Amino acid sequence: QVQLVESGGGLVQPGGSLRLSCAASGFALDDATIAWVRQAPGREREGVTCSNDGLTYFQPSVKNRFTISRDNAKNMVYLHMNDLKPEDTAVYYCAIDLRRSCAGWPTNYHYWGHGTRVSVSS
Repeated sequence: QVQLVESGGGLVQPGGSLRLSCAASGFALDDATIAWVRQAPGREREGVTCSNDGLTYFQPSVKNRFTISRDNAKNMVYLHMNDLKPEDTAVYYCAIDLRRSCAGWPTNYHYWGHGTRVSVSS
């Protein structure tokens, strides 16, 4: 069955960086659209980024600070986060869409991980 397991969250100071990882199993990652979604305390889930076949979407607040990447050989998805701000504090979820497009943007995807918590604070 499809499984997504995130890791790499933690506490970081404003201006710092983190790399989140998502280990995927049960399907071939190179056929899928990859995405990250986050949920801040007391708020609804919001799309962070979505990528497939060279086309990538970003939420405006993270553009130029976050990047998404994949390693199809290892079935891994990554979210590289730079210049982190307190408003980036949230649980971050890896998500997969079996459609070869970001039609599910911002939060309507087929499979989800359980999330990893990121806290940005001094």
